[in-house]
Amino acid sequence: MASSLNSFPPRRIPHFFVILLVLAACVDESVVYDNRPIFGEPDPAALGFVGYADRDAQRLVCGNCHVGRQAEWAETGHADAWEGLQASGSVQEFCETCHTTSSRGNVMAEPAGYDITRQARYHDVQCESCHGPGVAHLQLPDVNRPQAPLSAGSDLQLGCGECHQGTHHPFVNEWEQSKHAEVVGFAADRVECTSCHSGEGALAAWGFRTAFLEQDSVGPGKDHLSITCGICHDPHGSDQGAQLRFPINTPNEEANLCMKCHNRRGTPDPGSSAGPFATHGSEANPRICAGCHVNAFTVTDPETGGFVFNATGHTFESTPCLDEQGIPVPGDCDDEERTYGACTASGCHGSEDGARQLKQRADTRTGELAIELAALLDQVPEEEFDPNDGRFTIAEGAKFNLDLRADFPGSPTHNPFLIEALLLASIKDVEEEYELSASNALTLHRILGQG
Repeated sequence: MASSLNSFPPRRIPHFFVILLVLAACVDESVVYDNRPIFGEPDPAALGFVGYADRDAQRLVCGNCHVGRQAEWAETGHADAWEGLQASGSVQEFCETCHTTSSRGNVMAEPAGYDITRQARYHDVQCESCHGPGVAHLQLPDVNRPQAPLSAGSDLQLGCGECHQGTHHPFVNEWEQSKHAEVVGFAADRVECTSCHSGEGALAAWGFRTAFLEQDSVGPGKDHLSITCGICHDPHGSDQGAQLRFPINTPNEEANLCMKCHNRRGTPDPGSSAGPFATHGSEANPRICAGCHVNAFTVTDPETGGFVFNATGHTFESTPCLDEQGIPVPGDCDDEERTYGACTASGCHGSEDGARQLKQRADTRTGELAIELAALLDQVPEEEFDPNDGRFTIAEGAKFNLDLRADFPGSPTHNPFLIEALLLASIKDVEEEYELSASNALTLHRILGQG
């Protein structure tokens, strides 16, 4: 066999010979291929968690088979979780369970892994932190396939929220205040909407055929996942910062993570001087959407300088309201109670007051135009707004632009030039089409007490 094989040029060995060799190797008990043990027997108190095969080399037991996943994981912050805690200068015992492989993050409801053993083999946030104990999978890998959850919530006993919450890492606490945490049922059930209105739909639309704990209980006619942590972030690691599944620093709508869903917006001609993102897509703001909407900052005590809160920006509010301590809170508030820190942190504005004044100016200008347009439309015959007559009238187009300004209060910020141009054009077209005067209509509007 050896001489026959050697007659072939390098890399030209026929496939059937390779298969025979592999099969022979598998049944030849006289050949020792690797006498290295896969892992040492874990402590029974760990309740099935196996942890590291070699702690010093950071070789996971799971990595003996899942070599690619081991390599990806090694590049994430989870692989340095224990070392990061030790280097923080504020190590406390209650912190350790989130910096190790324990019952946190997975389906285990009782202490396990590092919680019980305090052994170094369970240092760092390993595969089992999300997938749960792996010993059953090692024994019967085709039968026992522990899946990680994608659900998130500060009140859940599994998932990212078991660790990524609290004053230092309130990712899930802030996310719960955002629209990403909500599921719009009718939209999530519609085929044309599910790719943005459900977590499982987004993963499928983006080409990720990953298995997860809830996969059999979500989908059309069932429950739905919201846009949880694991939808935007790849738990196994990625080439992008923060383990994001797609980049956030590209203006390409097909590639930008945020724009994969948030792309139903008006933009000027990409060839215009304003560019596709108007003033907020300049070189000063390379992270584009995230540069404003992931507004992360640290809150300190003004008197002592001591730590109070670490805002992660996961409410996705560009100018969130602040409480008396300076902590972001949900709800509406006056401009003076908001932080415009993202406007300066992105590199676009020199001061928060300057950014606030520019927004107020855009709001005032477009608000005045909206009042003028509304006053004009009040004078247009009702039949011009008939949705069933097969026509799309000048009045209906103007009403659409007016609603754009009213229903999306952020529109003057996202593209102040466009919204102003739309309102001005609508006023002009309505005046000409229906022989009305904006000034006369506005006067009547105010006399009637509608403005």
